[in-house]
Amino acid sequence: MPNSLTNQEADSNRSASLPFSLTILGAGSATPTLRLHQTAQLLTIGSDYVLIDCGEGTQLRLIEQRIRPGRLRYIFISHLHGDHYFGLAPLLSSLNLGGRTEDLFLFGPRGLDEVLTTIFRVSDSRLGYRLHFQPVDPNTPTILLDHPQMTVQSIPLQHRIDCTGYLFRQKPHKPHLLRDRLPDDVPVAYLKQLKDGQDILGGDGEILYASTDYTVPASDPRSYAYCSDTRYVEELVPQLHGVNLLYHEATFMDDNAQRAAEVYHSTAKQAAAIAAKAEVGRLLIGHFSSRYKQFDLFLEEARTIFPETYLAIEGETTAI
Repeated sequence: MPNSLTNQEADSNRSASLPFSLTILGAGSATPTLRLHQTAQLLTIGSDYVLIDCGEGTQLRLIEQRIRPGRLRYIFISHLHGDHYFGLAPLLSSLNLGGRTEDLFLFGPRGLDEVLTTIFRVSDSRLGYRLHFQPVDPNTPTILLDHPQMTVQSIPLQHRIDCTGYLFRQKPHKPHLLRDRLPDDVPVAYLKQLKDGQDILGGDGEILYASTDYTVPASDPRSYAYCSDTRYVEELVPQLHGVNLLYHEATFMDDNAQRAAEVYHSTAKQAAAIAAKAEVGRLLIGHFSSRYKQFDLFLEEARTIFPETYLAIEGETTAI
């Protein structure tokens, strides 16, 4: 079986060509190495870019992947350990230097606004765009964003400090219109009605065009759950149940399970156990400790419990 989602998904190209996709920018943990960068992911949904965590050097990773940072609209930060947000202030500053004027929406733990305010104050930096900050309750699942294409809900995690994961769900799609079946002179208003699932009726109530005859059902909406730093928490299972793709940290292997518990992290086996209990479609593991030089053993360990496990490979994009 392939180790990465990209190898499994033959049609996975760059995020710009996928309507709902994930690009791994960093899959390492607290200490960066020459092989792994600190945590950051880019979620593409429609024409919007969503950044999830922003470890040191994230803006360089975006440039390396030929992703335009100016297209970012939403940023979600899980917690205030440096490997998950030390790249944020430089990114925000670079967006300003690049002439950004569009509003940017930032979600994260209380205190993040104080950190950024202090950095910009002592450096006498002023942003030329509005940065909207919304603090996230670390204890209660909450709908944070109701976007035309998706909703975002917080996932309470258990780490050494307040830490939050995020659940991204596409909204149901409208049916696809089969325009080649319709006469060329059909009014545009009829097309919208058909896509909305409404039949077109004549003056005496007869059906002129049935929606089911001229549309095909859209694909099912997809979902992605991001579980950043956390110990093994079975209480997550109901909220994660049935998601298409779950990212769950796997900092350690089972031989360091005691160490994982002490520092509120998870092992590959524990991540797989959560995926199995939640009956998710696929599991992506990352946040690997720098003590490990090879990661295939993480995969082998997790797949003994949940076969549809894959490694988070930096630079790879996969359709969700």
